[in-house]
Amino acid sequence: MEGLREALVALRELRRERKAKFYYTPFNILEVLGKLAKLSYDANIVAAGLSAIEEEFELAHPTIKGYLKALELRRRGFSDLIDLLLYATAVTRGLLLLTRDESLIKFLESHGEDVESILSEEELLGIMRRKSSS
Repeated sequence: MEGLREALVALRELRRERKAKFYYTPFNILEVLGKLAKLSYDANIVAAGLSAIEEEFELAHPTIKGYLKALELRRRGFSDLIDLLLYATAVTRGLLLLTRDESLIKFLESHGEDVESILSEEELLGIMRRKSSS
């Protein structure tokens, strides 16, 4: 998870300066719960984290068009349906998807999909570094 701390600091700064709005979807919660289910966890910490997400971020609901796009992309061969649902929700809602999943980006590019709605973690950090040096 190299670089994660730097990305979190950058996101916190953007939010604090009110330069960005952050969204979550039910799919983000599902993905987190799936990962937590495989680990030992403290229910109080999970509850606090979920409450913070609901309080600090805005809920972006998926669209029917987004569901269909995710299914189409899944049929084309990308196996992570959750990532496809996140991407399709971002595209159909006009939002940016911040991801560190290079395989998703490469898959989308190779299938002629719009990747303008994707911001890689590397791109975010590059923007923040340029901003701090100017």
